[in-house]
Amino acid sequence: MGKYFGTDGFRGEANVDLTVEHAYKVGRFLGWYYGQKEPDTRCRVVIGKDTRRSSYMFEYSLVAGLTASGADVSLLHVTTTPSVSYVVRTEGFDCGIMISASHNPYYDNGIKVINGQGEKLEEAVIEKIESYLDGEMGEIPLARKDAIGRTTDFSAGRNRYIGYLISIATRSFKNMRVGLDCANGSASAIAKNVFDALGADTYVINNEPNGLNINRDCGSTHIHVLQEHVRANHLDVGFAYDGDADRCIAVDGSGEIVDGDKILYLCGKYMKEQGNLVNNTIVTTVMSNFGLYKALDREGIAYEKTAVGDKYVYENMSANGHCLGGEQSGHIIFSKNATTGDGILTSLKVMEVILEKKQPLAKLAGEVEIYPQVLKNVKVKDKLAAQEDPAVKAEVAKVAQGLGDSGRILLRQSGTEPVVRVMVEASSQEICEAYVDQVVDVMKAQGHLL
Repeated sequence: MGKYFGTDGFRGEANVDLTVEHAYKVGRFLGWYYGQKEPDTRCRVVIGKDTRRSSYMFEYSLVAGLTASGADVSLLHVTTTPSVSYVVRTEGFDCGIMISASHNPYYDNGIKVINGQGEKLEEAVIEKIESYLDGEMGEIPLARKDAIGRTTDFSAGRNRYIGYLISIATRSFKNMRVGLDCANGSASAIAKNVFDALGADTYVINNEPNGLNINRDCGSTHIHVLQEHVRANHLDVGFAYDGDADRCIAVDGSGEIVDGDKILYLCGKYMKEQGNLVNNTIVTTVMSNFGLYKALDREGIAYEKTAVGDKYVYENMSANGHCLGGEQSGHIIFSKNATTGDGILTSLKVMEVILEKKQPLAKLAGEVEIYPQVLKNVKVKDKLAAQEDPAVKAEVAKVAQGLGDSGRILLRQSGTEPVVRVMVEASSQEICEAYVDQVVDVMKAQGHLL
């Protein structure tokens, strides 16, 4: 991760950590950089945004920077992150930009840059952007006369994406009672249209954004709201999205949560039965629940583990040709259809399994037993020293031996804080807590804690 860009773009509080000057300079660099690649061809960039009040401010700043560097800009307006990815790769844009801080509160915002293949921007280019932001590159020339870029409306691109989603469905959703929680974010402009077109009886909540209510007590990070909605209206299934709709968490007809791990399982098992699970492998992160791995072992499905972040999941999928991967948080990637997590697409895939198998979501997801988990964030003087301490490693090995094949232990460094995360999954909460405390006690005895 760089100084400004993390695993999911440049993110922070609007006009504090991320300013209009930052956005303008990112636009200036991207317009110039992609304009250099083919000097006789104009650089073309597409921009989407979520519903935060500051998204308009950053949109105009980015546009000013891009057009000043000679790029032509197409505006999708309020849309989802995966729709920007789709439009970039199908409409021949040099890159795309999504203005969003995903599941963060309204006062945060972010800039996500997507390359010409619809994937997250390469680290090498991110390093160049950061060098420019820090004034290490010198000035970039301004476009003059007819070389100055122009801006056009491209809401048609969003409509094409909606049409694409509708085309993915294998069956009508007629007579299915579906609840949608749009988080007062990007999904508000798209999700209901898709489900209505497919014939569902759609019950939508939190689809009236006002710039300040995105993710506020709603969406995938406040799933209890959808749970209550599904139970109160006797719905068959519900789906909750985050602010930019690249995540999806489901709720079954009883109001029980079906998280990303369970979605990976039920979709992966179905794809294997259909002969569509390439390499018979699902890509997960190290934070997926032990219960998922036990269920996959039972079904004879292989899996790989990456660092936390859908960026790393996709990199693994791309490098190895796998077709399904994701995170417990609901970032699910179906590489046949998308190059990024797509919440609405994920909900359509879950609907396909429900309809094709003729089974309720509760039964499909109930095959995974989620293990209790305890995670402690331990503040330490030196993250690497704490993890590599021989006494700590010996205690971790002792815990792993004690758990055997009925649980697991994981130590992971925070990327942004002086913290080591100690996580144990086991058959009971009490066992988890006891083993976590054992390891923390050794770290304390060795003098690593702050």
